[in-house]
Amino acid sequence: MNEDKIPSLPHNLILEDRRLLTVSGVSDVDSFDEQTVVIFTDKGELTVRGKDLHINKLSVEIGELLMEGQIVSLTYSDEQPKSSGFLSKVFR
Repeated sequence: MNEDKIPSLPHNLILEDRRLLTVSGVSDVDSFDEQTVVIFTDKGELTVRGKDLHINKLSVEIGELLMEGQIVSLTYSDEQPKSSGFLSKVFR
């Protein structure tokens, strides 16, 4: 095992009634508004689309994000973060 590599967090999605979403294994949030939230995970970039989306809780220390709204789609991309995300810049 390469010692330079940080161990990945377990990655899980729990979607309840297409209104409440819990995501674990989150490393950062790139961008968000009421229609789109872009989340960086160890398994790739996750884009959540919907209406009235709100992030209720984000803890990058434990890798967890809780959000609510009318969730229409969840899409993965294999892109990994190139630089720090939006919230990392805000909370420095």
